[in-house]
Amino acid sequence: MGEAADRLTGLASSDYRFNIPYQELRALQVEALNERFQENKGTIKLLAHRAREAGLSELNSVEDAVQLLFPHTAYKSYPENWLLEERWDKLTKWLSTISAHPIRPIDMEDISDVDDWIDRLQAVGHFISCSSGTTGKSAMLIASQKDMDWSKADTVNVFSWGSGVQPRRDRKIMGLAPVAKVPKNEIIGEAQRQAFGDPTKEAFQYPVPAITVGSLTRMVVLRKAIADGTARPGDIAEFDETSRQRQEAMDRAVDIAADAMIEHRHDKLYIAGMWNALYQVARAVRERGYSAKDFDPDNCIYIGGGLKRAQLPEDYQQFVHETFNIPEGRHFQNYSMQELNSGMPKCREGNRYHVPPWIVPMILNKDGDALLPHDYDGEVEGRAAFFDLSLDGRWGGVITGDRISLDYGPCSCGSAGPSIRDNIARYADLEGDDKIGCAGTVDAYVRGVA
Repeated sequence: MGEAADRLTGLASSDYRFNIPYQELRALQVEALNERFQENKGTIKLLAHRAREAGLSELNSVEDAVQLLFPHTAYKSYPENWLLEERWDKLTKWLSTISAHPIRPIDMEDISDVDDWIDRLQAVGHFISCSSGTTGKSAMLIASQKDMDWSKADTVNVFSWGSGVQPRRDRKIMGLAPVAKVPKNEIIGEAQRQAFGDPTKEAFQYPVPAITVGSLTRMVVLRKAIADGTARPGDIAEFDETSRQRQEAMDRAVDIAADAMIEHRHDKLYIAGMWNALYQVARAVRERGYSAKDFDPDNCIYIGGGLKRAQLPEDYQQFVHETFNIPEGRHFQNYSMQELNSGMPKCREGNRYHVPPWIVPMILNKDGDALLPHDYDGEVEGRAAFFDLSLDGRWGGVITGDRISLDYGPCSCGSAGPSIRDNIARYADLEGDDKIGCAGTVDAYVRGVA
């Protein structure tokens, strides 16, 4: 990756990686940003386009790097009809505009659906992880084997740091939420099971049908057809039946998961899930007459994602903790996103998410086209952008849809590096719409090339 980038990513397992003041990191991060730019400007077509537009041949500051960030919408810039019409050749060509490595040829014959297409790409070393796409197109993010290996190690490191749990393979793994079946999610789950799961105890998987990109895409297509009045009676009937089956599966899953939690209540548990499913299972456990007094006192919990607009009581977190006997400090939350390769774990004392040295945080204005003026001392709030220096399969810089408060001062947990307060909000939720200034030109370029 380059000497500076290697030095920063080499801190991945260091005990003091979150304790380095930003002033000591900034010059090295700028050097690493330029290294990554020099490596990728000749291979990632969209990056080369952005560099030409900005007139940049090298990066000498974080301000320079801002001009080369990709909006998160860039990974949804493929024409939707290519997916609906199963134009796998076109979609593969689109991927080549954002990939850091040439797309190796795949057999296009008899591809059954988008899941089959993703599997064939994975077979030749291109891993496509997609967002849920529940409200629109899925973002498709290409990654390399090196990225998969990084995610596997990083997820164990951040969980240990954030929860205090050591990878001793002594816990019963209880997965209490449906998880999208994409390579990154699968590799993270595998890594957690291998590091923390007791090999003599089979991991519990939430009993719902696999959530694949294909199944999500089909539901999005049906939902849009119904909304715009083009759905046929058979389409509406299919949508209603699929929705009914999924809801019934989710309802059954809560009861099955609650019974499994009670059955294994004397085991030391590693509980993983999202708040809504965790709360529903906890409530079902309480209804059966069980609570904290019945569970092992050293359980731990891994929270993936936020509420996803679920409506829960104000004390939902306390309710889950008290149901499953989660002790102080054994609760883990992580701030990340599919566009990044690394996690930012929440500390156990300061209530902040800590930014590792190989992620360069940037706070932009609402339009996402300029850094907010600040002196890298104290707190600044605005649109979050990041450059993940660990990424190998695609460009590491992304403009997010999140509003965050980044603090360059020390945290009460003792860590001196930059951290993010637990008040993260999405601009789309705050204002009902979210437009990033460069998104239109990026989309137009990618569509033109592909």
